[in-house]
Amino acid sequence: MNNPVHKDPQSVWQLDLADINIADGSLFETERHWEYFERLRKEAPVHYCKESEFGPYWSITRFDDIKWVDKNHELFSSEGGITVDDGAEDFPLPMFIAMDPPKHDQQRAVVSPTVAPRNLAELEGTIRERVCNILDSLPVGEEFDWVDKVSIELTTQMLATLFDFPWEDRRKLTWWSDVVTGGQVNNLVASEEEWKAEMMECLGYFMNLWQERLKQPPGNDFISMMVHGAATKDMPPEEYLGNLILLIVGGNDTTRNSITGGIVALNQNPEQYDKLRTSPELIPNMVSEIIRWQTPLAHMRRIATQDVELHGKTIKKGEKVIMWYISGNRDETAFENPDDFVIDRKNARAHVSFGFGVHRCMGNRLAEMQLRVLWEEILKRFEKVEMVGDPERNNSSFVKGYQKMMVRLIPKAG
Repeated sequence: MNNPVHKDPQSVWQLDLADINIADGSLFETERHWEYFERLRKEAPVHYCKESEFGPYWSITRFDDIKWVDKNHELFSSEGGITVDDGAEDFPLPMFIAMDPPKHDQQRAVVSPTVAPRNLAELEGTIRERVCNILDSLPVGEEFDWVDKVSIELTTQMLATLFDFPWEDRRKLTWWSDVVTGGQVNNLVASEEEWKAEMMECLGYFMNLWQERLKQPPGNDFISMMVHGAATKDMPPEEYLGNLILLIVGGNDTTRNSITGGIVALNQNPEQYDKLRTSPELIPNMVSEIIRWQTPLAHMRRIATQDVELHGKTIKKGEKVIMWYISGNRDETAFENPDDFVIDRKNARAHVSFGFGVHRCMGNRLAEMQLRVLWEEILKRFEKVEMVGDPERNNSSFVKGYQKMMVRLIPKAG
């Protein structure tokens, strides 16, 4: 069984190209976005949307074009934001992913040792212990929400470790991540004022941690590294908050939604689940395929620094350019039968889910390790993690993920 690609009742192929607004979050919530991207790749790989709730923007939907835009940071700037939504204009959140070199490189270099290979090797034992504790606490044979019990819990525990964050308050990290990426759309906050209040609470909590780390010798966690890093120790509070949000969302949403997405993919493709049971050595490659197939962050935004011509279209200086990673990962010219989920896909690692160029996700190896360890331990315990009904998806064109997914664990025989 292949991945079922939802067909829109009103044929996407009959719409006027100028009327397509692929950044509409409801398309992702209802899985109607796939055909839109297929049409844009074929007919308008550089597409201009004149009117949307986010203002006008260009869409880049082909694999090779996305990589070209991503690596040419002199032509396409990251300054000012990373999503199609500009956010609250009077409440900017500067962060290093929304900066250009050299400042981007300097700030990123401060925190990247936390997720360097040497540190990851030391973290693997901790990750496995936590995975085992979580899986062993689950109710076998009963229905429960996989998103809450596994995906959120595992990633939140990991974030608490990376920040050396108070363990009993770790769910605050999940809450702040959810508020910043979809607070009003998903009814977590009622207004922009409430959203700002949540961000100020987040900043206040982390300012206390900053003061604590200031009095301590340099440590291996994100906050200590920023406190003692030459490029970050004098950051204004709003830049500190911006970088915190970046690290929280980066560590939470990507891994969390890939953990859930893997269950969805295997349930929709039972022959691949059979293949996995007989060939568990495919887990590392399957992890890459999950990340390609799910694409947990659907897009990144850039601003043209000058007029740029691409496929006969002129992108004007100052215009918003959206790289749709989710479309690049389903590009027929880059991946054979791209809508299929294939755990032994030869070029699964070629996906663009982590971005490309100087902004490539610095935590990609950590995300892969968490998924690998999780699936190693799942296969030891359960015949199947069975999805019960359809998952509830985010109303978001940025965080492609899940609000809730009910499952039932089938134990291994004997």
